[in-house]
Amino acid sequence: MTIHIFVSHHADLLPRWQTAFPDASALHTEHAQSVQASHLWLRLQTENEVPAQLANAYRLSPEAAVLVLSDTPNDDEGLSAFAEGARAYCNTHATPETLQQVAEVVAQGGLWIGESLMRRLLTATSTMARSANVPRQDWAAILTPRELEVARAVANGASNKEIARQLDITERTVKAHVGAILEKLQVRDRLQISLKINGL
Repeated sequence: MTIHIFVSHHADLLPRWQTAFPDASALHTEHAQSVQASHLWLRLQTENEVPAQLANAYRLSPEAAVLVLSDTPNDDEGLSAFAEGARAYCNTHATPETLQQVAEVVAQGGLWIGESLMRRLLTATSTMARSANVPRQDWAAILTPRELEVARAVANGASNKEIARQLDITERTVKAHVGAILEKLQVRDRLQISLKINGL
């Protein structure tokens, strides 16, 4: 059963949260008793809240997936949230549609990482691989030449729009190639594509 609980300093439910999840409920950050939740949405409103607030979230619902909402999102806070075990990190004021997508990705066992943070991680893994002179691996043999081009572009942190421009194909075609690459490499997301290709 999917149960969404939003935890914040004011125990409020923003209208967009209610639109995304009509049955959601809210808790104050200092709530003392444990709760049953599948998705525990934790709102960060000031800097340097991540460790303490995530520890509190796990105390509230040890089995829940913790999804972090930030009033002022930035890559460093996002990395800190994932280091503490968060399953998602996004803007507090994301659209209801985006929040639903985040919840679905997490429910399927994935991580929701913002585009800026994703690009930073992909760039970092690409740089590490180049410095280590990682050889071509067996994964390359199962991809078509075009899929190889797309996979390498993804591993270098390029967006679908950038890949489409680089290869002179449509974004829709890029999405199809990325889907095929995910299936063939048996990975879940772009970060895992990068890690696989860069040998990390």
